[in-house]
Amino acid sequence: MTVTVGIGPVSFDDVVAVARTAGRVQLADDAAAAVEASRRHIEALAADPTPVYGVSTGFGALATRHIPLEMRTALQRSLIRSHAAGSGAEVEAEVVRAMMLLRLSTLASGRTGVRRETAEAYVNLLSAGLTPVVYEYGSLGCSGDLAPLAHVALAIMGEGQVRDRTGALHDTASALAAHGLRPVVFAEKEGLALINGTDGMLGQLVLALNDLDNLFRVADVAAAMSVEGQLGTDRVFADDLQRLRPHPGQAASAANIRALLADSDIVASHRSPDCARVQDAYSLRCSPQVAGAGRDTAAHARTVAERELASVIDNPVVTPDGRVESNGNFHGAPVAYVLDFLAIAVADLAGISERRTDRFLDVARNHGLNAFLAADPGVDSGHMIAQYTQAGIVSELKRLAVPASADSIPSSAMQEDHVSMGWSAARKLRRAVDGLSRVLAIEVLTAARALDMRAPLTPSPATGAVVAAVRSVVEGPGPDRYLAPEIAAVVELVQSGAVVAAAESVVGHLA
Repeated sequence: MTVTVGIGPVSFDDVVAVARTAGRVQLADDAAAAVEASRRHIEALAADPTPVYGVSTGFGALATRHIPLEMRTALQRSLIRSHAAGSGAEVEAEVVRAMMLLRLSTLASGRTGVRRETAEAYVNLLSAGLTPVVYEYGSLGCSGDLAPLAHVALAIMGEGQVRDRTGALHDTASALAAHGLRPVVFAEKEGLALINGTDGMLGQLVLALNDLDNLFRVADVAAAMSVEGQLGTDRVFADDLQRLRPHPGQAASAANIRALLADSDIVASHRSPDCARVQDAYSLRCSPQVAGAGRDTAAHARTVAERELASVIDNPVVTPDGRVESNGNFHGAPVAYVLDFLAIAVADLAGISERRTDRFLDVARNHGLNAFLAADPGVDSGHMIAQYTQAGIVSELKRLAVPASADSIPSSAMQEDHVSMGWSAARKLRRAVDGLSRVLAIEVLTAARALDMRAPLTPSPATGAVVAAVRSVVEGPGPDRYLAPEIAAVVELVQSGAVVAAAESVVGHLA
């Protein structure tokens, strides 16, 4: 597919497509015209003896120095080289590609003053499938994601390293030449325009929200399987009870669970008036309240992300009447806050999933199933240690829920004396989302085993379809087997959307 970048914002779907499918990119005609128009204002100011920040001055705490015309190419080159100061592990290619597309979107707004050839260089790099090497550490989330974006700009200059579509590492100059591309020599204002943005943290927010859209539905599937497998009641999910507390996410989650449990022989087997079960444990009964709150948190985060996608983040900016004005729109606080908020929701959703899993393994609470769901308890340990794995992940997710945005550390000789730490918030949320997928996968794997052990009673058609999907990659109950590959196989089912697809093949779209 080809994504066209115009003056307006790129969509969520476009960001995900370019990041994850290495789609091609092109610049719309209106964007090209806007870029050229704003560049004319910069070129007029470049010859003005009055210093203009970012055009004819140094940067940050060095903004008081006026730079002569003949030194301005060196100024832009030095800016990028010095700011490409990242360290640590490489950042994932999909994050770098999302970041590149979002920076291109701001360049295409016509408010940054870059030349058309500079904007086109981002188009060319993305379309060629060349991804600059960016490192884990380097952004404080204020004045933009400076170091990560500088590593991308370094590649536009023909320096540093890139990876191709296969993941092979190349020096940038050779890779550009192999694709018929030429390095860009930056002119006034351009280096600054390429690094002053929230694109790294925003790209990771968009990708996380895309993943969570799947995982919230997986959480409902897992909860339904656990309620069923633990002989819980479905009455608590009734629509009239849920409407007493009209949170939209809760309503959606409860509706999903009702649909998933419909026509379950297991649920029907203990629905009679003489059933001694009065109410289930919170981890079963309150599933919609927790998963629903997570959905509502994500809805708020999505609103913030949509506003940010529609924003022009640069400093200074070129106004429509040709002024070049400094501003503080590069501060990452709006994005950083929701990244941290989502990390709280992710940790709690994983926590309730782990508690449901644990109930399956305890003979005092699992209503007649074998201890640890073992084939021969004592000889076999069943899913005992799978729950340990869940618990270890959940414990880490609680640590990752500690907000990064509550921190700040001054930089640039106290010129940049308050920062957002939004990049750090994004990095820990990304790790947390991966952890949540693994916790939910272990619950699905454990619940599927329990449902098989309830035979001859049969699960609902929807949960039965999920059990069948699990059984396509993992054998049913029996003596202990090497468990790590089985967990990995179900993690893949969860992350790929196959668990949700299996359930939706029976009940239709889950909210």
